[in-house]
Amino acid sequence: MPPVLCLLMLFGALWSYGEAMSREEKQKFRNQVVEMFDHAYQNYMDHAYPADELMPLTCRGRVRGLEPSRGDVDDALGKFSLTLIDTLDTLVLLNKTTEFEAAVRRVLSDVRLDNDIVVSVFETNIRVLGGLLGGHSMAVMLKDGGQNMQWYQDELLHMAKDLGLRLLPAFNTSSGLPYPRINLKHGVRGPETRTGTETDTCTACAGTMILEFAALSRFTGDPVFEDHARRALDFLWEKRQRNSNLVGTTINIHSGEWVRRDSGVGAGIDSYYEYLLKAYILLGDDLFLQRFNIHYASIMKYISQPPLLLDVHIHKPLLPARTWMDSLLAFFPGLQVLKGDIRPAIETHEMLYQVTKKHNFLPEAFTTDFRVHWAQHPLRPEFAESTYFLYKATGDPYYLEAGRTILDNLNRFARVPCGFAAMKDVRTGSHEDRMDSFFLAEMFKYLFLLFAEAEDIPFDVEDYVFTTEAHLLPLSLSTAPNASSIPSNKTSDEELDDSNFDWTCPNTRLLFPDPAFPRSLREPIRSAVDKSCPRPAPYREPGMGRPPLRAQDFMANNPEHLELLRRMGVSLIHLKDGRVQLVQHATQAVSAVAAEDGVRFMQEMMELSSQQQKEQLPPRAIQIVSHPFFGRVVLTAGPAQFGTDLSKSSTGVRGFVTVAEPYSGCSEITNAEYVQGHIALLQRGQCMFAEKARNIQKAGAIGGIVIDDNEGSSSDTAPLFQMAGDGRSTDDITLPLLFLFHKEGNILLEALKEYREVEVLLSDKARDRGADVQEEEEDCQTEATTPTSFEPDSQSQMSTEELDESAPEEVTPAQEEVSPVAEVIKEEEEKAVDPQAETARPKEERDSEKTQEPRGDTDSSSQSVDELLADWREDLEAFKQMEKDEL
Repeated sequence: MPPVLCLLMLFGALWSYGEAMSREEKQKFRNQVVEMFDHAYQNYMDHAYPADELMPLTCRGRVRGLEPSRGDVDDALGKFSLTLIDTLDTLVLLNKTTEFEAAVRRVLSDVRLDNDIVVSVFETNIRVLGGLLGGHSMAVMLKDGGQNMQWYQDELLHMAKDLGLRLLPAFNTSSGLPYPRINLKHGVRGPETRTGTETDTCTACAGTMILEFAALSRFTGDPVFEDHARRALDFLWEKRQRNSNLVGTTINIHSGEWVRRDSGVGAGIDSYYEYLLKAYILLGDDLFLQRFNIHYASIMKYISQPPLLLDVHIHKPLLPARTWMDSLLAFFPGLQVLKGDIRPAIETHEMLYQVTKKHNFLPEAFTTDFRVHWAQHPLRPEFAESTYFLYKATGDPYYLEAGRTILDNLNRFARVPCGFAAMKDVRTGSHEDRMDSFFLAEMFKYLFLLFAEAEDIPFDVEDYVFTTEAHLLPLSLSTAPNASSIPSNKTSDEELDDSNFDWTCPNTRLLFPDPAFPRSLREPIRSAVDKSCPRPAPYREPGMGRPPLRAQDFMANNPEHLELLRRMGVSLIHLKDGRVQLVQHATQAVSAVAAEDGVRFMQEMMELSSQQQKEQLPPRAIQIVSHPFFGRVVLTAGPAQFGTDLSKSSTGVRGFVTVAEPYSGCSEITNAEYVQGHIALLQRGQCMFAEKARNIQKAGAIGGIVIDDNEGSSSDTAPLFQMAGDGRSTDDITLPLLFLFHKEGNILLEALKEYREVEVLLSDKARDRGADVQEEEEDCQTEATTPTSFEPDSQSQMSTEELDESAPEEVTPAQEEVSPVAEVIKEEEEKAVDPQAETARPKEERDSEKTQEPRGDTDSSSQSVDELLADWREDLEAFKQMEKDEL
């Protein structure tokens, strides 16, 4: 069936069911989408351009090399005005023709593609090459209309070909799979540029090239680009696991061996499946559809557990690989609509919608019982994408209400004066100084299309296919000449099952016998999510036996405890960032018995740390509520284990901030007349946190904020900081005390410098913008794990609470030549901190394949220390990858 006809049938939705939302309401929301886009785009142009991205909290551009490195996440940035290029075709879709023409002229005059900088091949392909091709498609469409862009002579296409040629050297491997990174100026050079020496890439990174590269070949008539993309897809197909017909997450680009054998539809694999189906739609090659259908049958057999989509092992597909899901799989219901399998699309989307309503946004990862697993949300568009496709397929106004929820939450929780800020923590509503280019490229496209009528759109979207970055490529490319010189590996007839094709390009009337059909699928799922809010497992007394010093009693500033540690052969190493690492040398213990006590102490400390990571206090929020912020900027704050419990306060503590004198807060406050009735700002250091709290409380403060004195520290990279007491009763402290890292503290101090009077709200989570009180969320919203950062030390590191200023107990136990447990931990932690993890939108995880059997979620009381540490390490590694894509 011709792909154009297929799309028309898929999108020929049933509109006869009636619309609960009037045309006037839809128009209002459509206009709201445009206003929100203008707010984001104009702030980028005013405050960031020509930088790659806008930093919306500090109102400046993110320039690679000038801002603190975020690791491989920054490989999306190439000093090529990323956000502007990524936004080109969005401008046309939103009827901003004048702005589009001006943007194209800026790209042509200002953007350089030959910068001496290493970039992600995957990100550069989908964002920059895709953006240039989408912009070219729109420019040609407008020029053919006879009114706009009459001067255009394929300049964007020439830039696209230049970029394509710069990416081609990445494919110079024996397998045809591309290197994950390349230098724009020098290509693949070697170790001095971090290119040409890497061995692994994610499946999506290698398999998400065909749309852009084939379009470039067919636009220019040069088959070399499509040839290389097809060769990479052929290789991935040949390397699939033949029994399960699934692919792994990470592959060796030279040998073709699977480095990570877990398989799902989210991070690391997502857009590989997407591009197989869309390559068929764009290019009309049945081979891509055949392969997609074989994969899809296996996905529905092994991975789909409606409404869940759970990772499995490719060699043992009945064995689950994890008990949580990442937010990138939210694109899959939309892909199922294109496939024509509407029922599971409705079910999975409903699950995602209920999780969104529970937490305001889709958390970066969430458990199978719908609790937060990783609390970030970088304004991802995948849920909006699936909402749009389901609305087009069903005509059900329910999906308009889902879109309205997305709009409301973006405005209430993510909008800041300089744009929209990613959510650092969906539980507290705190922000990250980040607005990725995909927010403008994708989110506003799908939301505009959701609410727009046909006459609102300047062209027929049915004539285009959306790339994974939502760039628009014309379906007319299927008729362009394809002089491919590399024959594709045909799928043999015996591998095909005709039943795979039954629901490809369906007649939607057969799927919807009555308007209640989608609703009947949604109701059970809604109830399941609402009722799922389990309590955390009870605390288990750690350790075996009773050594002279229990880990739970240890205080790093207690001289007696330090002497006991010395006798057990345990010493403290003070790290540069103020933390303390515990290391045991058995030979330095005073006796064999003391050495055994030391072993037990170290094991207790590791178990206690694992337990505390699960039971730690959740982060708190500091919300700037005065002019011109009005509650739109929220900072992640660390809690104190004393003073007012903000989680039990429905209103929080609100007041103007004042810098205490002395700034350390370690002696009597000399400006008490200014501190009284205010929230005091203090600097970390020189004394205990509890002492600071008592001094400002005596001066009449209603709250306190301690700002880290370690320059450059940030909640983006450092573990959650929990302030403990001073070893004695803190019942006398009745005000709240919160902790800000240096970066977040500077945002507050700069606001105070500029506006003099700055009012903040201290609370457990951000309140609704413009309102003093927000309804309390469900208890299970706080039952979550917070990703923890670790120093790349060869010795194992365990994160616990900070105890005091001079020797904080983010304790890091390690052990040498004593315990087999410690040796395992040491080896595993070395793997967990590899700084060269792959950058990818699909957030692949680059740990080596482990031979041990995977574990489900079990109570820690039934797990050994090394099992706990192995689970913890796997989650850490996965989080490091989730941070690294465009993710």
